[in-house]
Amino acid sequence: MSEIDYLTVNRANWDGRVDIHVASDFYDVAGFKAGADPLRDFEIDEVGDVSGKSLVHLQCHFGLDTLAWARRGARVSGLDLSEKAIETATALAQECGLQARFVAADVYDAPAALKDTYDIVYTGIGALVWLPDLWRWAEVVAALLKPGGFLYLSEFHPVTDMLDEATGSTVTSDYFDGEPHVYDEPYTYTGSERLTNTTSVQFQHTLGDVISALAAAGLRIDFLHEHDHTLFKRFATLESRNGRYQVPEGQPRIPLMFSIRASR
Repeated sequence: MSEIDYLTVNRANWDGRVDIHVASDFYDVAGFKAGADPLRDFEIDEVGDVSGKSLVHLQCHFGLDTLAWARRGARVSGLDLSEKAIETATALAQECGLQARFVAADVYDAPAALKDTYDIVYTGIGALVWLPDLWRWAEVVAALLKPGGFLYLSEFHPVTDMLDEATGSTVTSDYFDGEPHVYDEPYTYTGSERLTNTTSVQFQHTLGDVISALAAAGLRIDFLHEHDHTLFKRFATLESRNGRYQVPEGQPRIPLMFSIRASR
């Protein structure tokens, strides 16, 4: 599938998700406006103090997490392929009285579109599956970082994509399958209103590919943490404990998420 195909298809798909997501309980925009923090505790701990630092959020959607970092003192920018998402993010920042810059562009065009470098590049939570070329993405990340700056990535573990959705205990797909996958799904992950543009194109990446791409771009891996919890009921058997979904107590654990910090 050519680049223009996947970009056009995915942009239309994500344009259609914006209003649905903004209205959903999943994102709880009203709660955010009232002061709730959508960032995950482990992210806050691993990124550390962002006061006075410049931060760019790649594939930022409508900017909720981006603006959460602004509340914590960062000077933030956000970039997303969906112009609808960027318009919504800009309006949300203004409504909340937060300083932020939002730019609509393909992530591979980020250095030219942003024309700046940053202390922190932040990304993840379902972002990598939309990228066909991780090596090119890692080069973009390196180009956006100031000397001494770092990437922080938190993401769903690719092992989960090879397991059955019922129990997460049986291998049902090829972990090393790097071909583009075309999906026709009538609903987004908030499980609410039906999408207008139901087709999307996604790409599977191994954990080794992520690490190798960052290393090849000249970044130093500070840590790779694998987590035994996730943000939603990825498998039917997962249990909610303290706001996290985990395998039932007493059963063997599997990695459900991972996080990486890589420095320039």
